[in-house]
Amino acid sequence: FLIEEEKDYKGPTPGELLEPLFKQSSCSYRIESYWTYEVCHGKHIRQYHEEKETGQKINIQEYYLGNMMIKNPLSEPEGQMTPYYPVEMGNGTPCSLRQNLPRSSTVMYICHPEAKHEILSVAEVTTCEYEVVILTPLLCNHPKYRFRASPVNDIFCQSLPGSPLKPHNLEQLEKQQEMMKMPFRRVKEEEMHSTKEEKFSSIHKPVAVGSHQLLTVGTTHISKLTDDQLIKEFLSGSYCFHGGVGWWKYEFCYGKYVHQYHEDKESGKTSVVVGTWSKEEHIEWSRKNAARTYYLREDGTQTVRMVSHFYGNGDVCDLTDKPRQVTVKLKCKESDSPHAVTIYMLEPHSCQYILGVESPVICKILDTADEYGLLSVPS
Repeated sequence: FLIEEEKDYKGPTPGELLEPLFKQSSCSYRIESYWTYEVCHGKHIRQYHEEKETGQKINIQEYYLGNMMIKNPLSEPEGQMTPYYPVEMGNGTPCSLRQNLPRSSTVMYICHPEAKHEILSVAEVTTCEYEVVILTPLLCNHPKYRFRASPVNDIFCQSLPGSPLKPHNLEQLEKQQEMMKMPFRRVKEEEMHSTKEEKFSSIHKPVAVGSHQLLTVGTTHISKLTDDQLIKEFLSGSYCFHGGVGWWKYEFCYGKYVHQYHEDKESGKTSVVVGTWSKEEHIEWSRKNAARTYYLREDGTQTVRMVSHFYGNGDVCDLTDKPRQVTVKLKCKESDSPHAVTIYMLEPHSCQYILGVESPVICKILDTADEYGLLSVPS
């Protein structure tokens, strides 16, 4: 049906659909703890950080990641799960690590019916070359840029006459799996999903974008516990965060594991272990990687802005024959609701993931981070 619709489509090209963005000189912003990203569509991409010095003089540290459109694509992307419309931006700030070659970026516009042209992600794919993903409703009028569902074929198994309905070993395995889940299932099902997520998840499948598989982003409201209870439960791993809109949802239990799962009325729950916690492995990892990152306050003191934790030994990946692994990046998210959590997943390399977790719960404990980035209950 979609293929027929694509063939018959005689409407505006993707470039024409995006023209209002380029004509109005509109800009989109993404504020992270240290950097702010500014995308003025078709004009420039800027990464900057402002600091007030004594005497209220504002000191700006900035880089242009791209300054003008080099070329608009003529051909349309074929056969992608999530088609995107790429716009190349060149002539950015010279990069000292690459013989002063100018920085450059590819801006990938993706159809998203409920978006407001926001920046989903900014990633440095190789030194001083960036990929910026923008979600926009403007492309959704073009059938080629709508989401495609990946075909999934069911496999039906039938027992032979005189045999049990399920093999004994399978029944035992299912019982064991249920037993293993029991202690961690504190979160009620109805608290896991906001209704908006449900409406949305039926149409949004994994997003594959260039070298990144940008899986999902979603904000969920999580619990009615008091702040102190919540922090203790979170740090003990008995209170887990759930999030993600789309095909895969994510479950993160601090100091225990990261799972991704898909629930379906017909086939039940499909679950993948992305990583499991081992303190020794994380400490080994933290000797070669930054487990804590800081930013400077106006008064010159440092405060922790993010901690990164390594979870290895996930399920073995078909593409690499190695266990999946994930770096969990915990950040503060200021919010009116103390129980909001935003979870997003990136896959920079096959089966090596980054899980971003942002929540007000984390704000209160970031400054307890030790040299390995491990958190504790604030005194």
